[in-house]
Amino acid sequence: MLTDVHLSSGGVLLRQIELGDCTHSYVSWLEDPEVNQYLETRWSEQTLESVQSFVQSQLDSENSVLFAIILADDGRHIGNIKLGPINEHHRHADVSYFIGDKTMWGKGIATKAINLVCRYGFSDMNLHRIEAGAYAKAIGSQRALEKNGFIKEAVFRQQVLTNIGYDDVYRYGLLADELKRI
Repeated sequence: MLTDVHLSSGGVLLRQIELGDCTHSYVSWLEDPEVNQYLETRWSEQTLESVQSFVQSQLDSENSVLFAIILADDGRHIGNIKLGPINEHHRHADVSYFIGDKTMWGKGIATKAINLVCRYGFSDMNLHRIEAGAYAKAIGSQRALEKNGFIKEAVFRQQVLTNIGYDDVYRYGLLADELKRI
């Protein structure tokens, strides 16, 4: 779907993911119970082959774009952010993301990445609305969305099974004119 799109702001660079980003570090993120506690990937074994297969499916996708989140100063891949599936008729899409490198948690990187991908979605892809979900216990994710102007629109009670029982999922929405500049 993309070719050579690079988005950057405040030390964060987003570029389309590449098969070369599929490393043992990437796999270890997905296997880490702290990193994957809010990821659906936690329910299946993650291997280098499964990660490569997922990345290839995203590269081949007609309705999703998967970006690698890169630190601009040293070029390290620290997580991913996806825009999709994209509904071209109604001009809306979901955004989902994770920071795999735990040393980068709490530094505002997800907030910046969300802002970059939303700006791209609204300006370059002509989207009208972007949506996201967050587990009720995923406070950092909720804050990152809200800092960008996302509004909590719904609560899906006990929608997801976690390691400690069921959790609610909050659904957030953002219209093009509500995005905050970070």
